[in-house]
Amino acid sequence: MKSHWKLDPEITYLNHGSFGPTPGVVKESQLKWRQRLEANPMQFFVREQEFLLEESTEKLGQFLGCDGKDLIYVDNATFGMNIVANSFPLNAGDEVLLTDHEYGSVKRIWQDYLSPVGAKVVIGNLPDYMENQDQVARSFVEQASEKTKLIVISHVTSQTSVVLPVKKICELAKAKGIAVCIDGPHAIAMQDLNLSQIDCDFYTASCHKWLCAPFGTGFLYVHPRWQGKLRPNITSWGGTMCGREKSWKDEFLWQGTRDLSAFLAVPDAIDFMQQYGLEKFRKQSHELAAYARKRLVEICETKPCCADSIQWYGSMITVPLPDYVPAPTSYTGQPHPLHRALYENHRIEPHVFKWKKSMQLRVSCHLYNDKDDIDRLCESLKLELARKCWK
Repeated sequence: MKSHWKLDPEITYLNHGSFGPTPGVVKESQLKWRQRLEANPMQFFVREQEFLLEESTEKLGQFLGCDGKDLIYVDNATFGMNIVANSFPLNAGDEVLLTDHEYGSVKRIWQDYLSPVGAKVVIGNLPDYMENQDQVARSFVEQASEKTKLIVISHVTSQTSVVLPVKKICELAKAKGIAVCIDGPHAIAMQDLNLSQIDCDFYTASCHKWLCAPFGTGFLYVHPRWQGKLRPNITSWGGTMCGREKSWKDEFLWQGTRDLSAFLAVPDAIDFMQQYGLEKFRKQSHELAAYARKRLVEICETKPCCADSIQWYGSMITVPLPDYVPAPTSYTGQPHPLHRALYENHRIEPHVFKWKKSMQLRVSCHLYNDKDDIDRLCESLKLELARKCWK
């Protein structure tokens, strides 16, 4: 499958989870849409784009197990999360509950929006080691208080690569009258997703990761009970340019002139993955991730935070690095020395980062990766851990 990507042959790319490159057939689709736009912008923007986006979101909705009418395209998951934070009704004393595994920018978003109204973010702890989904869901939701109005939780955590039991969490939260917003960039294509069954209030994600859509393709799912309450981050014309019936999506459609070709190429990304076989992809990528986890655990002599099961991780794994690998005490804005060494000395691109107080190594496995890539990473890591004399 490597022939579908234009990857640098000198690089072993193992960071699809951060920035997933786009296969050629999807890039060609985007280019065709861009050429159609440029051929007659008036025709495209005024007469066509609303119908084309409707067709695209309908295809995406079928893939996600929901109605396309409940989806809007946004640039990425961060953009969608900001819309929810900008719209969700909160008052002084209210609380939004996040897990201690949440993505850093998500924490910042909610802290920034909540502080001016006197509401606050509360960080709930997940178990140090996760092996029982029902227990994890219950122990987390039990940390909600009477002041908790919203739970914000990852479907697949970015730092620790754990698949969280979001359906059960939504069920427990609903019984308490608490809304749920799911941050789902890593779940799209990696997991068999059915939003109607999950029954969350909001779900925001990026399609450029495991689905392999172009960069800049995110979506926000909004349950019908919230659609009339959402406010856009950008105020523009709203409304329709082609006489369509008024919709909750109008304020999010016309937000200045945008190149929509990436959004219109999403159906081709879905076709690409479906033609290969989604279950085949999930099985193969999980097996490769499991192989990487086994080898890295042996090298690092550390323990990941979840059980070794497809129930707990999919195409991506995170393994703690040895304690003697130093973690910066504050954010430096610079890559970690080990991260730099793996790239500069071996031309390998994994993800090396600090989580809580220790350094972590995350490996992503997509269709262009194989065991040779994992073996190359492992041998290079062993060399660097010994060469740097971290101890």
